Amino acid sequence: MIVVPPLDADAVLWSVPPEERAGRPLLVLLHGYGSHEEDLFGLASFLPEEFVIAAVRAPLSPPFPAPGWSWFPIEGLHARRGEAVTAATERLLTWLDEQTDGPTIGLLGFSQGAVIALQALRLQPTRFAFAVALAGFVADEPVPTDAALAAVRPPVFWGRGARDEVIPEERIAHTSQWLPGHVDLSGRVYPGLAHSVSQDELDDVVLFLRQRLAAKAAPE
Repeated sequence: MIVVPPLDADAVLWSVPPEERAGRPLLVLLHGYGSHEEDLFGLASFLPEEFVIAAVRAPLSPPFPAPGWSWFPIEGLHARRGEAVTAATERLLTWLDEQTDGPTIGLLGFSQGAVIALQALRLQPTRFAFAVALAGFVADEPVPTDAALAAVRPPVFWGRGARDEVIPEERIAHTSQWLPGHVDLSGRVYPGLAHSVSQDELDDVVLFLRQRLAAKAAPE
């Protein structure tokens, strides 16, 4: 059994104070393995200012001597168990229930954080407006609400580096097959990019986010 502690609400970094958050779209940043909430928060100044940005800290400490925090274990079989991914994602959903009330919520995750972002879409398909998944993948095991996600088909941007040697090829193959059948997929493979984020990728993410804002503002 995977035991995942709650997210630390005091560790969340916000782009604006509480009095400036009401009624604005929320973008939640989810960092990767062995990292921390300050990592992706460094991108906040480059992202559209219409969003309230919240960078959360993953709930688990990797085994010594690895630094930082993680969303789920990657040792042995844990790397393939959807149970661990779901348990961590449920902690994120609980934090959102308790700490946020934004009318629109989007997710942006890197590596493990991208896995959590996509799993959140799977668990609650109608809750999130979109997801950005960078250098990540879809967890292997089916989720009961996958069919509901395929019916909703929220927008997803999936970006990855052509020279990323961290994410196994079979995970990329599975994700490449799975995403088009469940979401409105866009994205790009970046030549020469390893397990990181490039300026070209950041530019594409900003464009994707601006498109989401424009779609939200357009009359129905």
